[in-house]
Amino acid sequence: MSDSASAPASLDFIREMIAADVSAQRNDGWVITRFPPEPNGCLHIGHAKSICLNFGLALENAPNARCHLRFDDTNPTKEEVEYVDSIKQDVKWLGFDWGDHLYYASDYFEKLYGFAVNLIKKGLAYVDDQTPEQMRANRGTLTAPGTASPYRERSVEENLDLFARMRAGEFKEGERVLRARIDMASPNMNMRDPAIYRILRAHHHRTGDSWCIYPMYDYAHPLSDALESITHSLCTLEFEHHRPLYEWLIANVDGLPGQPYQREFARLSLTYTVMSKRKLLRLVKDGLVSGWDDPRMPTISGIRRRGYTPAAIRNFCKTIGLTKYPSLTDLGLLEHTVREDLNQHAQRVYAVLRPVKVVLTNYPEDQIEQIELVNNPENEADGKRLVPLSRELYIDADDFMEVPSQGFHRLVPGGEVRLKYAFCIICQEVIKDAAGNITELRCTYDEATRHGAKPVGRPKVKGTIHWVSAAQAMDVEVRLYDKLFSVEQPDEAAGDDGDFTQFMNPHSLEIVTAKIEPSIDSAKPGAHYQFERVGYFFTDPVDSQPGRLVFNRTVQLKDGFVKAK
Repeated sequence: MSDSASAPASLDFIREMIAADVSAQRNDGWVITRFPPEPNGCLHIGHAKSICLNFGLALENAPNARCHLRFDDTNPTKEEVEYVDSIKQDVKWLGFDWGDHLYYASDYFEKLYGFAVNLIKKGLAYVDDQTPEQMRANRGTLTAPGTASPYRERSVEENLDLFARMRAGEFKEGERVLRARIDMASPNMNMRDPAIYRILRAHHHRTGDSWCIYPMYDYAHPLSDALESITHSLCTLEFEHHRPLYEWLIANVDGLPGQPYQREFARLSLTYTVMSKRKLLRLVKDGLVSGWDDPRMPTISGIRRRGYTPAAIRNFCKTIGLTKYPSLTDLGLLEHTVREDLNQHAQRVYAVLRPVKVVLTNYPEDQIEQIELVNNPENEADGKRLVPLSRELYIDADDFMEVPSQGFHRLVPGGEVRLKYAFCIICQEVIKDAAGNITELRCTYDEATRHGAKPVGRPKVKGTIHWVSAAQAMDVEVRLYDKLFSVEQPDEAAGDDGDFTQFMNPHSLEIVTAKIEPSIDSAKPGAHYQFERVGYFFTDPVDSQPGRLVFNRTVQLKDGFVKAK
């Protein structure tokens, strides 16, 4: 376990609550949390917040603490083994380990069925023959109570018989459900006799075809917590109105080994992002992105492939903290955190994304010298490297302007600029093709300006640019990723009935062939670099191959940090 993963976070209302429980020796001072994803899609950065919270609490309260990884796999129509494997990988990548405590709600199907029988025997559950449409119509509104089902007063014996026959497969899908018998006049709609079992003719990824009835999430989740002796069930705010049902089940089901309680915190909402699994799945299935691990996606697999680091994500989650109220966090804060982490350990290299050739007319034609460059000014232990310099170079097109705008301090016709770590050059001539495109800049260099020496008899040079030697430069594919959406809140902009995809950013991906210094030849997939003056980049772990390097832009070099709203 990494040190940063186990470092304590500042106290928040959740940690204050747990500290009070430990002090009062509730549950003998134990803290047992769980991260309970449904394996119906890949995890996103919002889940990372929950992972860091639940596993972090276990680390902070060790040794009398642990965190379970449990898959709440109660809906076989949407769940797949690939999602199970992906979720395990994501949790491990973030720096956490569940040890021997890997569980599945499907492990408890027999016990959950027995608990339902127990509720029926106590007169607290009944089989309902109403159609889904009838149930919705009779549920009532926020201001009007619901109408009791005509089957609500069935006898215990009849309900036991019908529930057993549901399990035996005698009824069609949707023909009957088992409902908790609570209060059809409750002001909380979740307490108006919620369904707790339904008939589903679906193959389950673990139990196969042995079941044709499946527990509802709101039923299975609290009881699974209790079976695992979870002490603190921490959920996001949308489950706040489900808490009374959680507590009702814990109070009314007999034979539970644990008595967990639920508390809620605000989920993560990021600008320029959608977090709904349903919407992310649509992006994948409609081919609007290349897959769940597309580096533009907010999925953990996506940000991992983009080059975000686990330490940065953990630090980001600590920075935003926990609140009881919904808020919107600016994407710039996440990028700032990633940038701060990468700055410490990403090796620097020279790369020119949009190359323009420069010929130093007064530099010896056959001479190639090696310039010593620092690998990482933030870490002397990373050492230095040699980069070739010759008569013909490439600079970035953004570093030259034929008709300069005000405040432009890079290369211009007749102007002077410093080549970083080398010397100053003066642009003498601009060569263009028949179409008027710049093909070459002819410059002279000043030997006397090496090692940072100032030009003699000329104005002080204000601009410094990077470069690569043309003959030794390597061609690499660079994918310039940007925000996936062009508006801050795609969901809000689309409205309830709108299509959020209309706000996708058409410039979220640009692919260029860059010229890069030859030291990059030793780069391995999954390595981080700072392209000096450009940004942080990551050797794509999927598409990079020997002889063909692909780099993903992780984050731009400029810090666009905006505080969370």
